[in-house]
Amino acid sequence: MRLIEVRQDRELGPVLVVAGADLMDGTPIYDIKPYLPYADCRPGAVGGFASAPGGGLEVNCSRELLEAVPEDKRAGLLAVLAQDPRPRYQDDPDRTYGMSFAGLEVKFRVEGERLTVTEISRGPTLQGMEPEKNLKTS
Repeated sequence: MRLIEVRQDRELGPVLVVAGADLMDGTPIYDIKPYLPYADCRPGAVGGFASAPGGGLEVNCSRELLEAVPEDKRAGLLAVLAQDPRPRYQDDPDRTYGMSFAGLEVKFRVEGERLTVTEISRGPTLQGMEPEKNLKTS
């Protein structure tokens, strides 16, 4: 695997021109990601997808909910939540979002610049057993 440059040829329409790859004609390319100037380093490249990382959120998580997270994973969870794990196109303060983290299901809501964790539960097990006790805020 390696980073190669891909450009859209506007004269050909929805055609991507791939340069620098050792491929035979017809070889499928399975994973094309946008260039992110804040995360990638290609001198002279121009980003058009996301020019800068999103701002950090204030994360509110009760002590009771945070105790459900292994101590060595707590700082990581809070850091991920502060980076706003919602899809960029969604900003609904009435919606409850969810994500998996370290074998846990974490539910949260975001209003303005504040993320509030509403529930942390064990994720499903490999054998499909019921998740363990859920913790919720009232």
